Amino acid sequence: MKDIESNLVHVRVYNEAKDGNRLSGDTYYIAEHPTFFLCAIADGLGNGPVAKESADVIPEILKEYGEESIDRLLVRCNEEMIYKRGAAVALVKVDYTEQTLAYSCVGNVKFYMYQKKLDKMIYPLPVMGYLSGRKQTLRTQTYPIYPGDTFLMHSDGVDIRNPKELIKNARSTDDLYERVMMGMKFGDDATFIAGRIQLNEL
Repeated sequence: MKDIESNLVHVRVYNEAKDGNRLSGDTYYIAEHPTFFLCAIADGLGNGPVAKESADVIPEILKEYGEESIDRLLVRCNEEMIYKRGAAVALVKVDYTEQTLAYSCVGNVKFYMYQKKLDKMIYPLPVMGYLSGRKQTLRTQTYPIYPGDTFLMHSDGVDIRNPKELIKNARSTDDLYERVMMGMKFGDDATFIAGRIQLNEL
């Protein structure tokens, strides 16, 4: 479990390998910078070492080039997938100055955000396919954010039956994390990122 908690965002991460595998084909990245927060989940195709090889490209790119737009970051990630198995990848970037959240995904990593202020559930649709080194269509979607917005991003090893009810009823990041854990069916590579926008000082 990883944790980032500041006066702007609180995030917790779960990541485990499929039963019988020492290595997970999923990987993740979370990092907070002075003006933005960046997180990602990459689900390498297949499982074990070959899946991990593809997934591990993503945190390396984000660590080095995190200041760039998520479109540019995804292009960089895609370029590194040549001669690898490939990966489904989702990126989220929260801009504290603009008070926006940008999301882009290629593949089957899901993202949900509940905005309490608006009583609105956001579920942007990903681009189908996966990063493979071939030219890829991207579709970045940007949303305003408010204090108390709660989000969940997860790989296909996490099964969420009723995401709106789950996220809407969560009282905090910790509560959302525990609610997801209670519904987990262990046995596959599984990763999720639970978070809440706090923006306490803005």
